[in-house]
Amino acid sequence: MTINEKQDELIEEFEFLTDWVDKYEHIITSAKELPLIDEEYKQDKYLIKGCQSKVWLYPEMKDGKVYFTADSDAIISKGLVNLIVQVLSGYSPSEIMDADLYFIDRIGLKEHLSPTRSNGLLSMLKQIKMYAFAYNSLKA
Repeated sequence: MTINEKQDELIEEFEFLTDWVDKYEHIITSAKELPLIDEEYKQDKYLIKGCQSKVWLYPEMKDGKVYFTADSDAIISKGLVNLIVQVLSGYSPSEIMDADLYFIDRIGLKEHLSPTRSNGLLSMLKQIKMYAFAYNSLKA
């Protein structure tokens, strides 16, 4: 499945939810599906800067693809990072760097998140792209 196919699948999931209370509940439920980071990686160097809550993101390169695990001390942040990990984990660094993440706008996250959560979401995306860039640079 491509990154865009995963995004389209997420957009479909959210289309069935009519109001934002239901959408937030779906985000919270998705937090439980997040591949959790090992406790040993809950260190400052894996904390995402710019998030109000604590969000850890650990990248691992296997067979030319980057896999992410994450965790957060806040359930909404945990759900948001899970959505991003679902879409971007398991792809090559260049696929991750080149991804146009349109699902965020299409499911309405930008307009319905508080400014601090919105900044945190952007920080999560930036960190994932930075990890992909770093892994891509190692190949070169």
